[in-house]
Amino acid sequence: MEIIQQDYQIRYDPRASTVICSGSFRLTGDEYASIIEILNAAADAKPCELTLDVTGLEFLNSSGIHTLSKFVLRVRGHNTTRVTVRGSSKCPWQQKSLANLERLLPGLRLELE
Repeated sequence: MEIIQQDYQIRYDPRASTVICSGSFRLTGDEYASIIEILNAAADAKPCELTLDVTGLEFLNSSGIHTLSKFVLRVRGHNTTRVTVRGSSKCPWQQKSLANLERLLPGLRLELE
C-alpha cells in the first residue's frame, strides 16, 4: 500500500512489516483518512514486529500526531506486536512527539538517529 503526493509519501511493506513516512504531513483531520487506512492495515496484520520509520518526515502537525497516537493505541489493543519507531534527531518535533508514543505503548522501542 502506498500514497505518493507532492508534499508527502507513505508506504506499507507487509513483507518487511514496515511503514515508511516522508515529507510533510500538513493535512486536516479528514485528509488523514487514507493515511489512517494504511496505518490500520499495518496494525491489523498483527505482525510480531512492526516498524514505523519517520526519519524522512520533516513536519507533522497536531492532526498527524493524533493519527500516529491512534495507530499506536490500535497496536496496543491487539497486544500482539512489538513496535519500533525510527526517527531523526535532526527534526526537532520528533524527539518530543515520538517520546510521547512510548507512554501510550509501554515496550515501544524508539530509535533516533
